Amino acid sequence: MNGQLLAVVQNIEAERGVSREIVITAIEQALAQAAHKHRDFTADVRVSIDRKDLSVHLYDTFVCSDEETGPGFLPLARARRLPGGAGLSEGDTLEVEMPASRLGRIAAQMSRQMIMQKIRDAERTNTFSEYRDRVGDIISGTVSAILRRDVYVTVGKTEMLLPAKERIPTEDFQIGDQIRALILRVDPEARGPSIVLSRSSGKFLEALFRLEVSEISDGVVEIMGVARDPGYRAKIAVRTANENVDPVGACVGQRGSRVRAVVTELSGEKIDIVRWSEDIKQYVAGALAPARLETIEVDPAVSNTVRITVAPDQYSLALGKRGQNVRLATRLTGWHVDVKKSMATASFEDRKAAAIKELAETFSISTATATQIADAGFLTIDGIIEEDEASFAAATGLDEISAKGIYAAAQAVAELTAGDGGAGN
Repeated sequence: MNGQLLAVVQNIEAERGVSREIVITAIEQALAQAAHKHRDFTADVRVSIDRKDLSVHLYDTFVCSDEETGPGFLPLARARRLPGGAGLSEGDTLEVEMPASRLGRIAAQMSRQMIMQKIRDAERTNTFSEYRDRVGDIISGTVSAILRRDVYVTVGKTEMLLPAKERIPTEDFQIGDQIRALILRVDPEARGPSIVLSRSSGKFLEALFRLEVSEISDGVVEIMGVARDPGYRAKIAVRTANENVDPVGACVGQRGSRVRAVVTELSGEKIDIVRWSEDIKQYVAGALAPARLETIEVDPAVSNTVRITVAPDQYSLALGKRGQNVRLATRLTGWHVDVKKSMATASFEDRKAAAIKELAETFSISTATATQIADAGFLTIDGIIEEDEASFAAATGLDEISAKGIYAAAQAVAELTAGDGGAGN
């Protein structure tokens, strides 16, 4: 049996990457568990495998008695003749080594599932010990399987999981692709892989900048906040206490080399690097760049809210496509950002031209369609949603599908830019 056991241990060591001690312990537990189910042994049966020669030793515990007989009992006179039995009295217990051959039949009948379950449990313990202190680190691995949109990644001999919700939506992977991801958490109780990865987390973006920007890894530049719309756009705020270091320039790198490396890793995701400031007005202004702001005021009546006015030609830029820019600025700063247009000095034609441009950019529609909407008297998003959907469609003359889509988009943008709805995602 020693030769067979050695072959099993060596095979599992090589293929599963589990240490010999863990494998042997798992086999001991599996053998003991199988023995517990056999009527020839008591519940106290124990299996021990010698670490040097892999010889198997079997022990069972008996109650010494001249009155009781049967499984689990040992005649007192016989017990006193066994090693360690001198001086035993009625009712004492004695652990006795049994012939290991008695395990042969049990071991042969023992299900493979039991052994492999013990090995999987041992693997989880081994994996947890190896990776529990590496949460937040970036690992590199190979895509080994894709189930629905969940991606399984092999790192060395360890399988990890990149769930669909932690992927960048714009990315596609094939089996065999090389991939980098952040260790998001290690869960030894998980049914599947115990290591969960992420590429959509803001922490992944932080970790990439730590790798690319030596000033961040050295602690000279500090990351103060991150907001991401994974795959599309992100904002990261940085600061430094060193007056001789430009934190934004350090992150950009010479000719944009550093930020370009991060953008490439994130499959083209645009990244705005913002200088953090204790002055919330300066911080918000930086977060809304490149839009030029006319005024910015802290609302004294509403907690953590700033009111901003911009020229008509800057409104769509400040808002961003589908409200993305203002939404990310809100998440980055932790303050609700309310953006309004300043129209007091603009002529009607100027306002109409600005409205057409804004409508076209906000809803991703043609200038001709935007002009059709403006000609019907709808110059603002608020103006659109003040009407019901049917009236909007009738007034503009748009086909039913286009009118319905634009009206729904107007409602969504309005929700993002009014009240607490803008502080969502």
